[in-house]
Amino acid sequence: MVEELVTAGVTLASVGAVYAMAAARVVKQYERGVVFRLGRLRPEVRGAGFTMVVPFVDKLRKVNMQIVTMPVPAQEGITRDNVTVRVDAVVYFKVVDAADALVQVEDYRFAVSQMAQTSLRSIIGKSDLDDLLSNREKLNQGLELMIDSPSIGWGVQIDRVEIKDVSLPETMKRSMARQAEADRERRARIINADAELQASKKLAEAAEQMSEQPAALQLRLLQTVVAVAAEKNSTLVLPFPVELLRFLERAAPAPAAPAAPAAAAVPAAPGAPVAPAATQPVQEQLPPAEPQSDPDSDGSISRQD
Repeated sequence: MVEELVTAGVTLASVGAVYAMAAARVVKQYERGVVFRLGRLRPEVRGAGFTMVVPFVDKLRKVNMQIVTMPVPAQEGITRDNVTVRVDAVVYFKVVDAADALVQVEDYRFAVSQMAQTSLRSIIGKSDLDDLLSNREKLNQGLELMIDSPSIGWGVQIDRVEIKDVSLPETMKRSMARQAEADRERRARIINADAELQASKKLAEAAEQMSEQPAALQLRLLQTVVAVAAEKNSTLVLPFPVELLRFLERAAPAPAAPAAPAAAAVPAAPGAPVAPAATQPVQEQLPPAEPQSDPDSDGSISRQD
């Protein structure tokens, strides 16, 4: 009799141990347990720690409550300004309601991934290329709003959405490089022209100062010679100021002009009006004629003047 009681007690203990082992569950700190009893959702959600369920009746589903990092595959689309681009992104989300994440959607990870891809293609079509390259913060906010709106009913909250990379065709990259190069060249020319303008103003002021002190020009010339000689070149360039040439030209005496013959002064009658003297043309002086000789009848030669 005692043996039977001992055997029954051992059996009950064994069954109880098996039942406890089958009913015992451990939920981790970052998880929540959702219990389905005969297929029906139990209202309470099991927290972290040790919990018990009815074996073969209850089914415990654990849901991860951590923030999930999900890369969005690269999506190719055409922007609003007709440029083909390839954009990839990353989505950060977490489950805020474990029961809705299991009941409202079949696979919340797959659903969020598909919604992110669709929203990314929509953002590409609504944006310009310049916005994708320089105004990403605003696009990230719009993309987050587009994904977060339908996911609220799934018990999922979108924490952050980031556009990682924008790939452009090679032809577009070359065009943008040429545009940037032209813009930099334009700015360089403007800066150079501005420098020339400022330099010309300073040179005008310096020229005005040198014009007041002629010795300053000679000192500037000597300074130029010293600067050239410091390079230790075999060729010496000596600038010659144009002002010195003008000074020498003014200092040179003018050639004397030939004097015109004076006209003979004719005394005028008293009381008669004085007429202006007419300019007589200058006659070319001819050499005196040689004496000519005519033979006389008697053979003598007479000299005629």
